[in-house]
Amino acid sequence: MPDLIPGVPLRDAVPALLAEAHQRVVAMEAAEDGRAVSGLVGERSSEAHPTVQSEQGVAWWLVDEIDRRLAVDALHVERKRIAFLAEASNGFLSSLDSERCMDLTAHLAANHFGDAAVVVAPVSGSRLPVATCQAGGPLRRAEREVDPRDVPGLAEALQGLPPVPSRLIDPRTVAGWLVPDGFGEVGSVVITPLPGHGTSAGALILLRRASSVPFDEEEEIVARMFAARSGAALSAARLYTEQASVSQTLIRELLPPVLHQISGIDFAGGYRPSKDRERVGGDFYDVHPPSLEGGRSLAVLGDVCGKGLEAAILAGKIRNMLHALLPMGADHQRMIELLNRALLTSDGTRFATMVMVSAVRAQNSVSLRVTSAGHPPVLVVRADGSVEVGKSTGTLIGVLPDASATTVNESLAPGDFCVLVTDGFTEARGGPTGDELFGDDRLRRALSDCAGMPAEAVVTYIQMLASDWVGAGTHDDMAIMVIAAPRTQHLGVVDESRRDSFAA
Repeated sequence: MPDLIPGVPLRDAVPALLAEAHQRVVAMEAAEDGRAVSGLVGERSSEAHPTVQSEQGVAWWLVDEIDRRLAVDALHVERKRIAFLAEASNGFLSSLDSERCMDLTAHLAANHFGDAAVVVAPVSGSRLPVATCQAGGPLRRAEREVDPRDVPGLAEALQGLPPVPSRLIDPRTVAGWLVPDGFGEVGSVVITPLPGHGTSAGALILLRRASSVPFDEEEEIVARMFAARSGAALSAARLYTEQASVSQTLIRELLPPVLHQISGIDFAGGYRPSKDRERVGGDFYDVHPPSLEGGRSLAVLGDVCGKGLEAAILAGKIRNMLHALLPMGADHQRMIELLNRALLTSDGTRFATMVMVSAVRAQNSVSLRVTSAGHPPVLVVRADGSVEVGKSTGTLIGVLPDASATTVNESLAPGDFCVLVTDGFTEARGGPTGDELFGDDRLRRALSDCAGMPAEAVVTYIQMLASDWVGAGTHDDMAIMVIAAPRTQHLGVVDESRRDSFAA
C-alpha cells in the first residue's frame, strides 16, 4: 500500500473494502465481534482483523490467506479423491461378476479422470477382452485380436510391471483400436496395471483429448490407487467364477441321476437335501443298466452318516466304488463286504446304510433280489393297495470288521411297485404339533393311496406329503426310489395313456 502516508485520507490509501470496514469499526458497528474482512490487498489475498485500541484508534492485522486457501483447496481435492475411491470400493464390493467389474472400472475411470477409459483384460486365447467408455457415454465391450506390444506400456501393464509415466508415452503412438469412435485427437495417455492376487488382472488406459489439460503426477497417483482397487476386485471375481465353475462341475457329479425306464422296468427317484440352500447331501441313489441283453439292472439307494458337503463327498466315493464293483453285481454280499472294507480303511469315522436291488423283467412281472445293509426295509405296494414290508436285513457298512446281509427275492406283478426310502422321511418331524414324526405307518398309508400310480407320480406324491409335513422346520436328507412293473402285456412297452392320465 504505497499511498499509506500520514495525513492522507484512509479511503485514498487502502483498498476500499478495508476503508469501509474501518468506518464500520469506528462507528462501533462491528467493534465487539472483531469481524474480519477478506479480499485483495495489492495482488495478494488477505484477511484483515481489527483490534480496537480505545483512544489510539483501530489496529488492523493483515494475514496473507493464499497459503490457507491453497491448503483448503488441496483438502477439497483430497476429499473428492477419497469420496471417489470410496464410491469405487463400494461398487466393486457389490459384485463378484468379472465382466461387471470391468464395466464399472471403465465407467468410473472415464467419468472421473478424463475423456475416455479402456479396460483390457488378460489375453483370452488369441484375443484381448476390452471394455471402452467415454465420459457421459455408453460402455462398449469387444474382443480384439491384437498384439498388446503394439501399444507402449500395455504389454508391461498386462504382466503387472510398474507403469510407464504418461510423459514418456507419445499420444500419437496410441493404437487406433484403443480410441473410441469420434473421440478426436489424443493428447494425453495413462497406462497402469490392474494388480491382482499374485498376477495381473489387466490394464487400465486413460485418454484425454488434445484440447484437455494433460494428466499430472497427482492424477496418475490417484489412477494407480483406483487401479489397485479395481484389480483386486477383478481378481477376486475371476477367482470366484473359476471356483464356482469347479464347484458346479463337482456338484453335477454328486447329484442323483434322473431315472427312467430300463429294460421294461420303470425307475423313478427324488431327492431333497437337509438344507434348502444346498443341492447335495449324504443320501444317494443310482440305477446301473445291465451289461448284457436280458441281464439284471442294479438299483442302489443309501444314506451316509452326516449332512452337507462332507457327507455328499463320501456318498460320491461310495457311488464310484459301487460302479467299479459292477462286474460282481450279481453277488450283493460280496459287494457289501468290499465296500465295508474300503470304508474301514479310509480316513474318517463315517458309516453308511444301503439297500441293493437287482431287477429283471420276466414276461409281465419283474423279479427282484433285495439286499439291505442296515437300511430301512423296502416296501412293496401291490396293485390292490396292500403294502408288504421287505424281509432283508443286514449290518451297517463301515462299522464292524464283517458286514453281513440277507438277500430276499420279491416279485412285482403288473401295477405293483417297490419303494426304497431313507429314514429322512419316516423321521421327519412336523405335523400339527411341529414335533411329531412322520413315521412308518403314515408312510405306508400314503403309499397305499398311490396304488395304480406311475412311478414318477408316487415319488412326487410322497415328496409333497413330506414337504407339507415338515413345513419350514428342519429335517434330514430325504431320498426315495420307486421300481415299478408297468401295466402292460408286452415286454418293454409302457401304457402311455394311463401314465398321461395320472400325470394330468
